[in-house]
Amino acid sequence: MRRPLIGTTPHSADERTLFGVGIRLNTATVGVRNYLVEGVSGTGKTSVCRELNRRGYQAINGDKDLAYQGDPETGATIDSAVHEHHIWDVSRVRALVADHGEPVTFFCGGSRNFLKFIDLFDGVFVLDVDLETLHGRLDQRPPDEWGSRPSERDLIVRLHRTKEDIPRTGVVIDATPPLAKVVDEILRHVCQRDADSGDA
Repeated sequence: MRRPLIGTTPHSADERTLFGVGIRLNTATVGVRNYLVEGVSGTGKTSVCRELNRRGYQAINGDKDLAYQGDPETGATIDSAVHEHHIWDVSRVRALVADHGEPVTFFCGGSRNFLKFIDLFDGVFVLDVDLETLHGRLDQRPPDEWGSRPSERDLIVRLHRTKEDIPRTGVVIDATPPLAKVVDEILRHVCQRDADSGDA
């Protein structure tokens, strides 16, 4: 059993609680759901993943657990270390989506081949921040983390402007507020989707 958030009292082992608001997502009744959390580098995907895990949800850090350097079209491994070849293992994504061991799973991260598996998800959330916030977050990255070099930052800023390598469809989430509120907003949309589908 995943531990509930400290300070909450779930009605059952399958209930997850939204931080700071009186809304509960009873995952025992919603069936299996899989959501993608995307966004350009610096928008907070890793932080959202950690916070979801902290609250008791299954959240997968795709950039660590699913990613490798490969051809976005074929999936063939490429001996490189560039942004354009940062892709996810499609077969592993499919296997995790097909695993019904958890009622709700969030896949957090970015990939250049998301079009190969985006149709597997029940919903897509795209994190977004203003340019000033983006620069502030990149300033805090250690020298060995991607995005800290001037050439990498220039690429991130261009991608922030063009949105060319993130999903065009999905719910845009303002990721500038405190992390707890960002995750609250994501979970509100999940609750609303379940309510609209008649499963909650």
